[in-house]
Amino acid sequence: MPAGTELAEDSFLRPSEVFHSETRGGFKSYMIDLGDLAFNSPDILGGTAARAGMSCGTCHVNGAGNPRLFIPGMSTRPGNFDTTGPLFNPKAHNGVLDPVRIPSLRGERFLAPYGNDGRIASLRDFVRNVIVNEFSGPEPSPTILDALVAYIEDIDFLKNPSLDSNGRLTAQSNAAERRGEAIFSRPFPRDASMSCATCHIPSAGFVDHKQHDVGSGGLFKTPTLLNADFNGPYFHDARYDRLDQAVAHFDRLFELGLTPQDRSDLIAYITAVGDGVVPFDREGVTGQLKEINDFASVLDFAIPAHDSAVIDLAVSTIGQELRDLTEKFPDRRDPTVTDGLKERLAARAVLKDVVIRFRHIGIAAAAGRFDEAEAEYNVYRQLSVIALPTLLATAQQWSLFNPAVHRAHYTALWQRLRQTQKPTQVSAVPANAATETTTK
Repeated sequence: MPAGTELAEDSFLRPSEVFHSETRGGFKSYMIDLGDLAFNSPDILGGTAARAGMSCGTCHVNGAGNPRLFIPGMSTRPGNFDTTGPLFNPKAHNGVLDPVRIPSLRGERFLAPYGNDGRIASLRDFVRNVIVNEFSGPEPSPTILDALVAYIEDIDFLKNPSLDSNGRLTAQSNAAERRGEAIFSRPFPRDASMSCATCHIPSAGFVDHKQHDVGSGGLFKTPTLLNADFNGPYFHDARYDRLDQAVAHFDRLFELGLTPQDRSDLIAYITAVGDGVVPFDREGVTGQLKEINDFASVLDFAIPAHDSAVIDLAVSTIGQELRDLTEKFPDRRDPTVTDGLKERLAARAVLKDVVIRFRHIGIAAAAGRFDEAEAEYNVYRQLSVIALPTLLATAQQWSLFNPAVHRAHYTALWQRLRQTQKPTQVSAVPANAATETTTK
């Protein structure tokens, strides 16, 4: 990747991922777990992205956005990305640096059409376009494409107790928010047929499924305001960092004549609409192992079905996830943490053993020895119940899941890079790498 690239891989907090199937008291289906696996697999994008370890989940962390992502030559600011740039698919390069905001995918099943400009009616067609045309990835199989759609459609909005089922404020709202709600529905002074609520329809997920020119460089679809507090930066090109800047833009464009009090009330209302319960999760052993186990669950079906393509995808993706998890437990060479060496080495050892077992699953399946692959997978399942979570939980306090260790590790890494790299190369690692951030 170009020097100066920031993928926010050092982040300590991750956006919460809420699955519709689980919130209803059920569980994720095989297709949803397969889609989740594919979404987080660099193999799906192929080419430059795969070599850089990038997946769909790099830009859309846990199905949300990534406001820190920045790729020189493809971004003009953190949080946007040129889908027709030269890095991933030179054949699609249009010679113009015109990046678009990286959107959250929460509630995507309600938000057709797709793309910032709403040019693609089908989510399935949109996902394929991203893989094949934007990233020059291999043509996905119909099953993988269906699985990716199933996964994305299962990602729910964060629950917002400030809103009822019709998108109206509940009784817990304050006076400023209620005044803002009235302003939101108030006709525009120069066009009484329009209001904020005309396009952001509260009862319809705060969208109208249409494209509009709002003075930002063309026709773009109406974005939802649900969970918008966590979806910045804003506008199709990510030009605004804050909601108040977006409000000021519309005030100027449509000559709304908002008073300072009006603006304050409207921002209070939009902020209430954009809120959500538990927007972020702290990284930890439990969450990491759950994700890996969810990915691995596709083998419950793929191995008996002798589905070599899915087995290969699972083995490759899970193997990398386990190697990344291993590095969360510093070895004896890391000077930033000295305590808990025995526990850290035990955690690394069991993780390396599991990596080898997944490698054996792939080798056995490739040779047609599916009974052997099944046996190796069953050993992993046994390890995943007690040994793996116990050893990792015991070592967690001395791992990068500990905020103090996390800060010390990335501070030292940044200092080493400053000492060893040329000044033009140093920017490849962010200066704030030691701080807690909101995306992976």
